[in-house]
Amino acid sequence: MDRRRFLKLAGISGIGLTVPNKLDELFNDAEASVKPALVVATGISPSKITKAAIDAFGGIKKFISRGDIVVIKPNMAWDRLPEQAANSNPEVVATVTGLCYEAGAKKVKVFDRSVNDPGRCYVQSGIAGAASAAGAVVSYVDDRKFRDMKINGEALKTWPLYKEIFEADKIINIPVAKHHGLAKLTMSMKNWMGVMGGSRDRIHQKLDQSLVDLSMVIKPTLTVLDAVRILTANGPQGGNLNDVKKLNTVIVGVDQVAVDSFGATLFGMKGSDLGYVKIAAESGLGTMDLTKINIKRIKI
Repeated sequence: MDRRRFLKLAGISGIGLTVPNKLDELFNDAEASVKPALVVATGISPSKITKAAIDAFGGIKKFISRGDIVVIKPNMAWDRLPEQAANSNPEVVATVTGLCYEAGAKKVKVFDRSVNDPGRCYVQSGIAGAASAAGAVVSYVDDRKFRDMKINGEALKTWPLYKEIFEADKIINIPVAKHHGLAKLTMSMKNWMGVMGGSRDRIHQKLDQSLVDLSMVIKPTLTVLDAVRILTANGPQGGNLNDVKKLNTVIVGVDQVAVDSFGATLFGMKGSDLGYVKIAAESGLGTMDLTKINIKRIKI
């Protein structure tokens, strides 16, 4: 809301010169009352910024209810250490797990269909150990649990998807922000490839539209974009620490398009530079134009 519009709505535009202090107080109160579409938290501790971002977004109890079975979907695809920024930050995943249990969740499940050997990916990423310690049920993807799902998208009509995603009461997406050779960047929408069965490389010819089709049928309750460390080149697998940039940042939102559009700015890009973000916005999935949403920034 701009100042002129606020004054008009308040019906007090004629007294702006006589009580500036009061107007400033009213204007600031009105701004504070606008709920953020995204919260961006920065700080040294991944755990603290994750909790602070979620609290500033309304708190975990706004999203998780007592008795819920929650699926947390991190990126756990690569045989890489946390410092290499190819997978989601284990502290972020563990913190969200703990918050879900504090809200009364019955069970929190964590899994991903890894590209490299699952045993090594789960351990090397640090996610299996951290999430398990926080109480999550960490499991390998079971091929018997894929079911052909009707997608009816522009590129994907049907595809085998992991049924536990659709059986959960709530889904929390925790991708890492990183470079990708084909998609340019991989963040929240592309993270759904980790619940796809079959030969995922078949979607590469129509990758952007396929990612949008997936995102139309998988609706997360909350998205927590991990930008504690971002991989700036040679993604999605990475490996070279020179390609890693430490931002100590977490972004929280419910709009996958807005989250990914903001994520693009971390790499000096715009949401419109990413084909899937542009298509998703045009399809009505979310908001790409960051000037049209309220973004709250906090430092811990």
